[in-house]
Amino acid sequence: MHYYTYAYLREDKTPYYIGKGKGDRINSKQRSIKPPKDKSRIIYLKQNLTEAEAFKHEIYMIAVLGRIDLGIGILHNMTDGGEGLSGTIRSEETRRKISVATKGNTYCLGITRSEETRKRMSEAKKGNNNCLGRILSKEHKKKISDALKERQFSEDHRRKIGEVNKGTKWWNDGCGNRKRMIECPGDGWKPGIK
Repeated sequence: MHYYTYAYLREDKTPYYIGKGKGDRINSKQRSIKPPKDKSRIIYLKQNLTEAEAFKHEIYMIAVLGRIDLGIGILHNMTDGGEGLSGTIRSEETRRKISVATKGNTYCLGITRSEETRKRMSEAKKGNNNCLGRILSKEHKKKISDALKERQFSEDHRRKIGEVNKGTKWWNDGCGNRKRMIECPGDGWKPGIK
């Protein structure tokens, strides 16, 4: 029982979208109807529901408020609610098609890159110690260093940094790498910055 129903409100506080979800679905921007930027216009209608109860309440609310596309209401919902992909079991054929379509396209899906691609990426990063892939001149590094030295942190900010770092100490591997941790990060690491 961890599902809920929710509404997105216009500035005049009338709802423009009714939805059902769980977790952080209420804030998701990965669909055609976007949540309002003002978080006070996002409200829970009912919480601690079973999925069936949430579907039923979503259908009820959409029926009561009506859909704009049908000319009988105020909501931008494109369906009567109650549908969704929760618990969907894809057929073997569908899973095969998805696999073929995504192979080699994205790393975030856990698909490995070809040996050739990995080699090109490795070569491109060699000699660079920054994530931008650029080698900075000494003059550029000095300008960055000087700018960072001039930063002023508020007392509150310094207090928060102190709380986060409490109980930690610096560790180094003798090769210029260092980490701030409570325990030794591994073999070859020694306490201290240098």
